[in-house]
Amino acid sequence: MDMLRDVTAKAIKPNDKPIPDGTVTGLRLHPTKTKARGAWKLRFVSPETGDRRDMGLGIYPDVTINEARRLANQARSQIALRIDPISARTSEKKAAQIEANILTFEDAAQKVHTNSKAGWKNGKHQAQWITTLRTYVFPNMGHKLLSEIDVNDVAETLRPIWLTKIETASRVKQRIHHVMEWACAQQIIVGNPVNGVQHLLPKQPSASIRVQNFPAMPWRIIPNFVEKDIGDANNVSRALLLFVILTAVRSGEARKAQWSEFDLKQRIWTIPANRMKAQVMHRVPLSGPVLKLLEKQQQKPSKRDLVFPSTRAGGELTDMALTSFLRKHRAVSDTLGRSATAHGFRSSFRDWASENGYPRDYAERALAHKIKNSVEASYHRTDLLEKRRSMMEDWAIHVISEKKV
Repeated sequence: MDMLRDVTAKAIKPNDKPIPDGTVTGLRLHPTKTKARGAWKLRFVSPETGDRRDMGLGIYPDVTINEARRLANQARSQIALRIDPISARTSEKKAAQIEANILTFEDAAQKVHTNSKAGWKNGKHQAQWITTLRTYVFPNMGHKLLSEIDVNDVAETLRPIWLTKIETASRVKQRIHHVMEWACAQQIIVGNPVNGVQHLLPKQPSASIRVQNFPAMPWRIIPNFVEKDIGDANNVSRALLLFVILTAVRSGEARKAQWSEFDLKQRIWTIPANRMKAQVMHRVPLSGPVLKLLEKQQQKPSKRDLVFPSTRAGGELTDMALTSFLRKHRAVSDTLGRSATAHGFRSSFRDWASENGYPRDYAERALAHKIKNSVEASYHRTDLLEKRRSMMEDWAIHVISEKKV
């Protein structure tokens, strides 16, 4: 008997005879009312009753030939153990139904989190995923049974943050949806109650209206700020902030900087791809003032390879270290009522570069911005390191200038 292949399976028509698989005893592809679609069935003799039975294994091509064989072999293994696979499947469904009657949303969320977190590389995301549910969902519907939750429950859970914390609400909605999709896949519930919830909630402002830039310090007043508030960078927060300003990197990239990434002789800092937002390795040319700053940091004892370790625990500084410093010193920004942010200094640098006539490519490479146009990106195969070096030296001269601008 020939082994069934896709070319034959795709040719099946409504009035054809069942096609044997040719590898697994009893596995056949039966015609359906639709051309090129067939129903997998495994014929066997029940070890429990002695009756001949047909076990459905899904529809081709949704269930591929290889998948059907795997399922059929799995059933044959049960038969060899004198287990009726249809009876076993029915028992599993009943068990799932029983679980549906006792499993709460919180229980299900914990299961999903445990099963999924191994695939999430970002530890912070692992923690935030379940934390947002504990904060915004569990108090309202965490105690509810999965089978009892409907679209109104989801809407009332999201309503308090739907317009006031739009990004958070979006993430919470996605995570509720994830949990309920898991419940559907487990055959605990039939439909996902998150679908259509937006029709019970007011329309959110468009993304273009919601987007706010990070408050940035105007580039002309940075020298005054550095001289007055950072000074000789005699503590780790000041040193880190000055480093962020001079290199125009993201604060997270600077906080996690390790000595092994630096080639001080070649005056290059190479940030590995796994620490970059775009997941692409980034090289930073080190200006004279940056080298002096690093030399000072080398003289400070550190238990780890971190360039800017926390003075308390020796680990990474938190993202609040710079935020607190800037707020405490009331760092002036271009946003009324808000202090400048560490990330905003990247915008300050970009404005300085533009207004001082530096090519756009140089500035964009310095900021490690991803080129959105795929065609344009394919032609940009250099990071313009040496071209950027003189620009970063000029930027450093501006930043540490004592001249009141």
